[in-house]
Amino acid sequence: MRGRRHDELDRYLLDGERLVTAVHQHWGKIAEPVATTMVGTVAALWVDAAMPASMRLASTIVWWLWFALVARLAYLVIEWRHDWFVATDKRLLLFYGFVTRKVSMMPLMKVTDMSYERSIPGRVFGYGRFVMESAGQDQALHEVNWVPSPDANYRAICAEMFRVADRGLPEDGVWDARNDDAGPPPAPEPPDPYAGWDDPPPRPRPRRRDSGTLYRSADLRARDRSAETGPIPLRNRHERDDD
Repeated sequence: MRGRRHDELDRYLLDGERLVTAVHQHWGKIAEPVATTMVGTVAALWVDAAMPASMRLASTIVWWLWFALVARLAYLVIEWRHDWFVATDKRLLLFYGFVTRKVSMMPLMKVTDMSYERSIPGRVFGYGRFVMESAGQDQALHEVNWVPSPDANYRAICAEMFRVADRGLPEDGVWDARNDDAGPPPAPEPPDPYAGWDDPPPRPRPRRRDSGTLYRSADLRARDRSAETGPIPLRNRHERDDD
């Protein structure tokens, strides 16, 4: 989450607020305007080619309708590029609107339930719908449609709500859609059972002599001193012979 993305979101984030995930809504949101404009283009070309010269006014009206479809598509694409669904460690936010900017917010601690829905087209094209419930009756942020990478974003938000680690998240804690197919981290390699067989055997440790620091009772110490009498002095031996 660097560069332009941070520049757009920093104005709404608080100091010390950690970003968990920030994504645009899925491209399926603008699929209908794109398809409508393409069909309108084909229809306008066909009408312009098939219309006789006497019906030029009808052809002009058709092209004006085509310009309206193109303007509608451009506006919806620009609006789509400015919409954000953001989750931080404190709240959920939805930024939407191009001419009139709107921000819907719900504190993360007030989310009592979050439903996760994926229709058949959503499972095919990779988007989902989040429905948030809180203790209050009215909340500014109730549902978020067209959430891309819904499995990854659902795991990231739930991991933040329950304060648990998720092995699917990158190290910085911010989910990137490029990591959707990365899978879990590799398992650690098992220890080698033959490791150390070529090492020399350990040398025997020498025995430690009694340093005399062991506790001995008073009678044992006296017995040891009485046994060490030493040699008899020569003077005492002469006195014993005279006797």
